[in-house]
Amino acid sequence: MSAQASGTPPAIEGRCDSAFGALRDAFRANFVDHDELGAALAVSVDGTVVTDIWAGWADGARTRPWQHDTLVDVFSVGKPMAAICLLMLVEQGEVELDRPVADYWPQFAAAGKQATTVRMILAHRAGLPALRSRLAPHAMYDWEQMTSRLACEEPWWEPGARHGYHVNTFGFLVGEIVRRVSGQPIGVFFQRNVAEPLGADFHFGLPAREHGRVAEFLFPQMPRLQPGAPPNMTAHAYMNPHGLSGDGTVNTAAWREAEMPSSNGHSNARAVAAIYGALAGTRGASPLAPATLAAATSEASCGLDAVLGRPSRFGLGFQLTQPERPLGPSPNAYGHFGAGGSLGFADPDARIAFGYTPNHGLGPRWQNPRNRALLDALYSCM
Repeated sequence: MSAQASGTPPAIEGRCDSAFGALRDAFRANFVDHDELGAALAVSVDGTVVTDIWAGWADGARTRPWQHDTLVDVFSVGKPMAAICLLMLVEQGEVELDRPVADYWPQFAAAGKQATTVRMILAHRAGLPALRSRLAPHAMYDWEQMTSRLACEEPWWEPGARHGYHVNTFGFLVGEIVRRVSGQPIGVFFQRNVAEPLGADFHFGLPAREHGRVAEFLFPQMPRLQPGAPPNMTAHAYMNPHGLSGDGTVNTAAWREAEMPSSNGHSNARAVAAIYGALAGTRGASPLAPATLAAATSEASCGLDAVLGRPSRFGLGFQLTQPERPLGPSPNAYGHFGAGGSLGFADPDARIAFGYTPNHGLGPRWQNPRNRALLDALYSCM
C-alpha cells in the first residue's frame, strides 16, 4: 500500500526555508486532504528561492517517484509563455498591438476579420475560441490545418466587442503570428529567447529523448461531441477536434512532441517560478521591458466570459487576479492557472514568483482546493 493510500503523506524532497514551514505543511497536507498524486512547488521572494520541493508519484500506478527534474504538462500555464514571445516581437518593433493581424498573416482577413488586431488576440477578444466545422480526432497535431482553419473561420462575435476565453485556439493564433514574423515555430522561438537564457526547463514540443522524465497526467474523461448536433461554441472550444484538451491524448508521445502553446507546455515548478521571477525583475534578465510588462498586465478584458459563462479577467496573455479566483492579496498579481490546478504567477508588490506543477487533473477546474491551500499558506508566511 502506498503512503497516500494509507493516509500518510509521502516524503517531501527538496528544500524549504524555515520561515515558510506553513507552505511546506500545506503542500504535504494536499496529499492527504486533496488527493494529490505527485507535484512540485517552487517559490522565490525578492529573488531568493525560499521553496523548491517535490513529492509523490509520477504515474497513476505509483511506481515512479517524482524526481528533481520531473516534467509535467502544465496546460494553460503556457499561455503567458506564448504571449511573451509575441510581446518580445512587439518590443523589437516587428509587430504592433493595434495593427490588424492580417498585416502579418494575410489569410486571416477572411470572413470579416480584416480589422481584428493583435491586441484582440492577446486579450481573448477576437471571437475565435472554437472551430465550427468538425475536425478529425487529433487534428490539433497538424499546425497548418489548425491555423488555416482559424484563418478562414467566421468570428463567433464581433471582434473586440466582448471577451471569451480562447481555451485552445489562443496558442495557435499567437504562435502563427510569431511564426510568420520571426520565421521560427513558436516552440523554437520560446526555447531560444526565453527558456534557454533563463535556464528554464520549459518546453513547447518536447523531444522524444525527454519523455522518460515526464509525469503521467490523470486527465478527467470528457464527453464527445454528438454526431449531427449543431456547433456549440463552448463545447467546440474544448472538444473540436476530439483530444484537443488532452482527453485520451495527454500521455501520448504525439501530444508531447506537438507544439500547442495553449495546452501542452511541459515544465516543472522551478522553471515556471524562474520565468515569473525574471518578469518581476528579481531573478535574471527579464524577457520583457518594464513598460511592455506593465501594458501586458493591465486589464484588457473583464466581466462575464462569453465562453466560460463566469467572470474572467485578462491582460495581454496573462490572467489577472480577480475576487472569484485571487492570486493572493495583491491587486497587481498576474499569471495563469492550468488544468489540474497548476499555477504560475508573480506578485510584484510582495516580489513573489510562484510555480506549482501537479499531475492530478481530477476535481475542480475553476477553484482548485490544492492551489488555494498553497496560496493561503504562502501569504500566511509573509
